[in-house]
Amino acid sequence: MDKLNTITETMDAKTNIGYALIRIFLGIALSVRGWMILSNPDFIIKMGLDREYYMWISLIGMTHLFGGILLCIGFFTRLGAFIQIPILISASFFVYEHTKLMMGGQSVELAILVLVLLCIYFVFGPGTLSLRNYLAKKSKLYF
Repeated sequence: MDKLNTITETMDAKTNIGYALIRIFLGIALSVRGWMILSNPDFIIKMGLDREYYMWISLIGMTHLFGGILLCIGFFTRLGAFIQIPILISASFFVYEHTKLMMGGQSVELAILVLVLLCIYFVFGPGTLSLRNYLAKKSKLYF
């Protein structure tokens, strides 16, 4: 039992690793989504948008791609999260308004989960395991 308590205490002391892994995964997932949108805008049009929205679709793709990269590396994380929050708000409440909870495929639950995670990283920042923190320690500047 003491061994289990030691392992648990060790893992509790390393929650910053879990926070960083979630941030990295979220950044990669959003970047991949952005790349998918930019490389194949017809994919999004098939989801129900008209062809007249190509400009907006491209903007969404670039925002996901570059915002996801910022999240992934932990540099300007709040900016990377902030620029994506309006997209996820519109996805959660307007794009998926016709869907119901627990439907298959891309659904409102996933959009809301990503929205909540983006809000968390916007408020709390990238955490200790980030490029921003590394550069701040190295240069003794906070940015």
